[in-house]
Amino acid sequence: MDYSAYVGLDVHKDTIAVAVARAGREAPEYLGEIRNDVVSVDRLLKKLTPDGEVLSFCYEAGPCGYGLYHQVTGFGHDCAVVAPSLIPVKSGVRVKTDRRDSEGLAIGHRAGTLTAVWVPDQEQEAVRDLVRAREDCKIMERQTRQRLSGFLLRHGLSYAGKARWTLKHFAWLETVKFDNPFQQVVLQEYIDMVGQQTARVASLEDQMREALEVWSLRAMVEGFMALRGVNFLTAMTVAAELGDITRFDSPRQLSAFVGLTPSEHSSGGKRRLGAITKAGNGHVRRALVEASWAYRFPARKTRHLQAKAGHAPAEVQAIAWAAQKRLCARYRKQNQLGKPKQVVCTAVARELVGFLWAIAREVRGLPHNSHALRPKG
Repeated sequence: MDYSAYVGLDVHKDTIAVAVARAGREAPEYLGEIRNDVVSVDRLLKKLTPDGEVLSFCYEAGPCGYGLYHQVTGFGHDCAVVAPSLIPVKSGVRVKTDRRDSEGLAIGHRAGTLTAVWVPDQEQEAVRDLVRAREDCKIMERQTRQRLSGFLLRHGLSYAGKARWTLKHFAWLETVKFDNPFQQVVLQEYIDMVGQQTARVASLEDQMREALEVWSLRAMVEGFMALRGVNFLTAMTVAAELGDITRFDSPRQLSAFVGLTPSEHSSGGKRRLGAITKAGNGHVRRALVEASWAYRFPARKTRHLQAKAGHAPAEVQAIAWAAQKRLCARYRKQNQLGKPKQVVCTAVARELVGFLWAIAREVRGLPHNSHALRPKG
C-alpha cells in the first residue's frame, strides 16, 4: 500500500526525533525532537494528519517496547517496528546523530528496505513478561546458590552427599557452625537468599500455569508438550516468545528466525557453511538446544511422556512419536560419525523446530503437507 508520507522515528527514553519522507520528494523533512510521552505523540499525530489521512510510521525495536506502536496504530495509522540489525548501513559514513537516524529510517521505510519484526499483542506480551521474569529469577537463584557454595568452599566446607539443594542438603547446612558469629550471620543470610529466590521461581511458575488456563495459545502449548524433551517450561517459552508460529511459511523460515541455521560464506562456486547464525530469539534457541539432549536415548514411549502428552490430540501425538523416532536416530547416527555432542544436539534442535511447526499447524487446523512430518536439515 502506498502512503502520502513515511515517518521515521528515532526513539529514546526521553525524546523522539521525527523525520518525514513524502511521496514525490527525494529529500526527507526533519521535524525536530519531541518528548517521549503520550501527550506529545498525540500532538504529533494530529499535527501530521490534520485532514485525517493515513500515514506509515516506523521505528527501531529497542528497550522502549511497543507502547508507541500501539499508540500510533490506535490512531488508524500504519506502523512498523524494524529490526536494528537488518537496517542497511553505508560503511563509509562516520557521522551518527538522531536527526540522521530518523531521516534514514524515513527514507528506508519509503523505499521498502527495512525489515519489520513481529509485534505481540497485549495478551502475548503479558505472558512473555511472565516467562522472562521466571527465567530471570532462575538465573538469580543459580547465582545465589553459587555464592553460598563459594562461601562454604573458602572455609573448607563441602557437602559430601550425592545431590545438592535437596532436603538433605539443607538439613546439612543447618548443622554448619562457625566460631566467628559474623560468619554465622553471613551463612544464614545466604541460606535465606537461596530460599527466597527458590520461592520466587515457584511462585512465577504457578502464575504461568494460571495464565495458561486462559491463554489463547493453550492448545498449542499442550501440543508442544507431547514432544520428548519439551516440558511445560520449554513449551511456554517457545509459545510466549514466538506466538502463533503458523505465521511462518515453512520450518526452514522458523529455524532461521531463531538462529539455528548454519552461517554461509559462498563465492565463486565454493559453498562454505559455518556455525549457526545465533540470530533472532536467544530464549527459544537456548530452550530448544536443551530439549534436544533428551534425544540421545533410544526412542520409546515412557509413562512420563504419555502423561505429558495426555492433553494433546491423537494427531499431535503421532507427530511427536514420528519426531522421537527420527531425532533419536539422527542423534545416534551423527554421534557414531564422531561429531561433538554439542554440534549433534544443535542439529537435532534445528529439526525439532520443524516438528514444533507441524504441531502448531495441526493444532490450528491449517493444511500442511507430508513434508511437515519430516523436516529436512
